[in-house]
Amino acid sequence: MLTAGAALLLMTTSGFALGLDRSGQSIGIIFEEGSYAELNFGYVMPSVDGNDLAPFGTSATGNIAENYGVLGLGYKRDINDQFSFAIIIDEPYGADVSYEVGDSGALGGTEATLDSTAVTALLRYKLDQNTSFHFGLRGQSTKAEITLAGLAYGKANGYNVELDRHTGFGYTLGAAYEVPEIALRVAVTYISEIEHKFGTTDTFASTTDTKVTTPQAVNLDFQTGIAADTLLFGSVRWAEYSKVIVKPENFPSSITNIDDGFAFNVGVGRRINDQFSASVSVGHEPEGDSNLVSPLSSTDGSYSLALGGKYTIDNVSISGGIRYIVLGDAFAQTSDTPRAEFKDNTAVAIGFKVGYNF
Repeated sequence: MLTAGAALLLMTTSGFALGLDRSGQSIGIIFEEGSYAELNFGYVMPSVDGNDLAPFGTSATGNIAENYGVLGLGYKRDINDQFSFAIIIDEPYGADVSYEVGDSGALGGTEATLDSTAVTALLRYKLDQNTSFHFGLRGQSTKAEITLAGLAYGKANGYNVELDRHTGFGYTLGAAYEVPEIALRVAVTYISEIEHKFGTTDTFASTTDTKVTTPQAVNLDFQTGIAADTLLFGSVRWAEYSKVIVKPENFPSSITNIDDGFAFNVGVGRRINDQFSASVSVGHEPEGDSNLVSPLSSTDGSYSLALGGKYTIDNVSISGGIRYIVLGDAFAQTSDTPRAEFKDNTAVAIGFKVGYNF
């Protein structure tokens, strides 16, 4: 049984799931049978708004989170009975935040954009029928621009910094244990941190490189048959976002402030017939140590519910899903002081994937 549920976890990703995550950095394609290629696309529609706090009045911020899309490609091929390889292209991190000028007096004009693309070359070695190891190299290209604006930033009001595109390199390694007779698989994958040295232009015309490290992370994925044509699946992700420090030479402290965190998903997939299967899953990201967050990421934790389906005809599979996300309440802060309150916010994510076995 090919699980629609596991595919759904890739497609309906949300930028609000754990820090700056967008793709989740999955390596699931390496476990596909034979030669395989896939294209997946997700689109996320967040609604994140709040209100200024005293002494800035109670003006509404408007929706600060913009809609965005996430694209992924993958190719997997067997070399022989023991070795296989995969090429994975994803967009691991991202941000699209904008406080409209004229809405929030505290934070109006604050903006952040982050774009990234990564290519992973992955090799898998099957020790025996049950145990395998996977490892590979990862190249990651990233750029960003941040503007801090509004009365809440005091002397920093109007500060802008551009971080030019830079490519850094890291690695991925992990292991898996499988029992094919019951569709059991437990896989753990470590993704290393990657250091970037961005050419920098800011309000003060700085040209000194800014060093930024993207977080190391660990993914745990599991699935097992629990009844005929029924699969239990899930995942746990941890990422060390506290190491993401963005401090240009002319700025007194880090512009970013993100906690380390976990995200969980668990669900059930069911094969309806030889061509169609469906899944339902729930997700949760626990709140951080404090509900004081950066204005560039004004939510804290989340709950989600996802529905998915997969249709297979001959060698082609088409999957689709939708995820509804309830975002945790939070206070946007500067200098450890609440400046705006965000509550009762949500997001909707849709995803599609086309896979081909050959």
